[in-house]
Amino acid sequence: MFSSISLSWAAPSKAPQVITQQEIQKVTQQYGLLAANRLKAWQELVNENYQKPENIKLDKVNRFFNEARFVSDAEHWKQKDYWATPVELLATDAGDCEDFVIAKYFTLKAMGVAESKLYLTYVKAIRLRQAHMVLTYFKTPKSIPLVLDNINYRIVPATQRRDLIPIYSFNGDGLWLSKQRGKGAPVKGGTQKLENWNRLLKRMQQ
Repeated sequence: MFSSISLSWAAPSKAPQVITQQEIQKVTQQYGLLAANRLKAWQELVNENYQKPENIKLDKVNRFFNEARFVSDAEHWKQKDYWATPVELLATDAGDCEDFVIAKYFTLKAMGVAESKLYLTYVKAIRLRQAHMVLTYFKTPKSIPLVLDNINYRIVPATQRRDLIPIYSFNGDGLWLSKQRGKGAPVKGGTQKLENWNRLLKRMQQ
């Protein structure tokens, strides 16, 4: 399974390479031309929007990945809980909420959005009566975060998403108990507690 994401900056003004030709060829062999075209479109997304304002980047990335199909891990990967890489999501054109968020998170990072502004946030989806994950974006540390979601495609402040109850947030910097107006209080042990996250990072570094 293809699990890497290549980030190589030639210069600050140049968009990074998020997918290599070698990876595209491997995906073509396993999944076909449509899968390869989705990976090429991913690189084009980064190239065309790398120098645009962050609100444009958020909108473009949210729309791009929300085009994939929602499929549960049990059906898609034959596992109870599997966190796919962006390449796996695009190659198969399907994933669950964690997969959507992971792809958006790493793509926005590649496009120059600071990691300190992006958080993978677990919530309780009241209407669905189940756990859910969204990407939250903080313009400033004290801002009300914007929510990027694969259920509600509109990017709106967290205070307007009364259907979601935040539980905890994390990124590469750590793990926090969440609250609507901020990332919340840090949890001792941080992301070391998140086994799926750490396994994902190892696969992406291979």
